Amino acid sequence: MTRNIARHWLIALALLAGTSVFAPGIAHADDWGCQVILCLSNPGGPEQYGECVPPIEKLWRALRHGEPFPACDFGTSGAQGTSASNTFASAGYCREDLLVWGAAEQSELSCRATGAINVEIDGQLYTRVWWDVGGLGPTVIEFYGAGSPQVPYDPTQSAALFLQRMEESRDRSGGGN
Repeated sequence: MTRNIARHWLIALALLAGTSVFAPGIAHADDWGCQVILCLSNPGGPEQYGECVPPIEKLWRALRHGEPFPACDFGTSGAQGTSASNTFASAGYCREDLLVWGAAEQSELSCRATGAINVEIDGQLYTRVWWDVGGLGPTVIEFYGAGSPQVPYDPTQSAALFLQRMEESRDRSGGGN
């Protein structure tokens, strides 16, 4: 009798282990950081798939409240060189087309996004997600992975380029000094 029970448990464990290899695992709360990186690396946007909406909405709430970016322990999965980090946006770190003149007299350069999350895979920039983007939807996605014609740029240089283009435009229209 004990032998039959042990054999049934071994069969059940083997079936469970076998199906877990072929079926996707259920995400646990401690997998949040890994879910976030996976969803942020999607070229179609972090909330393109329904499974990504809850962890990404949780991320937006956490970042808005100043909480740290979630971590993902890849362990021995061979994903070294994979990471994601948030940088809060400002005139000094922005995408050029998100820069606007703000403040009371429209005299201060600011960014329409709250932040940018850079996702690196194999040590290379894969996606950059600008979040809380005013007027353009919740996010702007830049995809730099395989097959992308986009070339990564340095967001710290965008303000200088923006101001240079404005100066050139003003000079062409006769508005210079």
